[in-house]
Amino acid sequence: MTDSNVIQLNSPVADLLDEVLKQGAQQLLAKAVEAEVAELLAKHQDQKTDGKQTVVRNGYLPERQIQTGLGDVSVKVPKVRDRSGQGIKFNSALIPPYLKRTQALEEFIPWLYLKGISTGDMQPTLEVLLGKGVTGLSANTVSRLKQDWEQDYERWRKRDLSKRRFVYIWADGVYCNVRMDDRLCLLVIVGSDDTGRKEVLAVVDGYRESEASWTEVMEQLESQGLKNPPKLATGDGALGFWKALAKKWPTTRQQRCWVHKTANVLNKVPKPVQPKIKEALHDIWMAETRDEAYKAYDSCIKRFEDKYPGAMKCLEKDKSSMLAFYDFPAPHWQHIRTSNPIESVFATVRLRTTKAKNCGSRKTTLAMAYKLMLTAQTNWRRLRGYRLLADVIEGVEFKDGERVEMDQLQGTA
Repeated sequence: MTDSNVIQLNSPVADLLDEVLKQGAQQLLAKAVEAEVAELLAKHQDQKTDGKQTVVRNGYLPERQIQTGLGDVSVKVPKVRDRSGQGIKFNSALIPPYLKRTQALEEFIPWLYLKGISTGDMQPTLEVLLGKGVTGLSANTVSRLKQDWEQDYERWRKRDLSKRRFVYIWADGVYCNVRMDDRLCLLVIVGSDDTGRKEVLAVVDGYRESEASWTEVMEQLESQGLKNPPKLATGDGALGFWKALAKKWPTTRQQRCWVHKTANVLNKVPKPVQPKIKEALHDIWMAETRDEAYKAYDSCIKRFEDKYPGAMKCLEKDKSSMLAFYDFPAPHWQHIRTSNPIESVFATVRLRTTKAKNCGSRKTTLAMAYKLMLTAQTNWRRLRGYRLLADVIEGVEFKDGERVEMDQLQGTA
């Protein structure tokens, strides 16, 4: 490719291309809105008031700017007049009242903030991405956006869960620094409903991962209408969560996260030995049956117990709960063996607290974590074999990931 084929970012040709794209988007948007108002008029075209058509056009609302990925786009929304006095109005589905920016841009702003872009740097950053002339994104505007997110969070944490059924949950906590050198612990629960879709159930602040704090999280979910306890909970070795789970939801099975367990074991051995032990741990949780997993487990203990007793003691600590996933459908194993749905989002939260000296207030930290997680939630994969969740809910038994038929159960008896 020659230099003549390359368009420089700040070249006049690139600016002209941006302008052409923006004008094209503006024209398409105008046509789409006109089609919407035409549909409304056609719907009421047979209605007459005093011999005249009841619903007619009545000019336009004042022109306004919508912030998009192409920059600011000008829009004019038509108005209609209702002669019957019934209050028939035109509201565009594409451009709702008070819309200031597209959903993609709305989601992009919290990502920038969590990546370490401060409110004061938001305007220059977006000007580089969207072009000069981006308006309405001053530090004060971003601060108002954060207040809106806090209100969204308050509404979200009181939403009704009475008609939902969650089969699996994942729980974890992350510590953040907030102002005045305070330490905030975010307690998060993600759930998978009976259709296999994952979603954030709770994001609550606490001072530590204590039994009392986790009990409050579970009580909050119950107050929102969560009636049936989940069938399985996956998390790290934090004792507070498991103690609270045993008391609040005693029928819920416990599965220790293999990612956390592997990290805890490897932290207790020298670096040169870590690949060997990691491979041995991999052989345990990737075994096809529970018996094979126990054989790999015993082999790992026998190989490394004398040289690294601390690491092997850590491995022995949660032996039974580390292999609970074998009693659930095999297609679900890759989802329920670890708490990765939470960890992947926490990585961004940790990055934000590392890049900045603090996250702001406790409310701001909570709201931003909530906003980030709900944005990430849209990209979460549905559970493989989600149709088997109905069997899990009904209490069908599974052995080594396979359904146990009634004749097998009778034969065993």
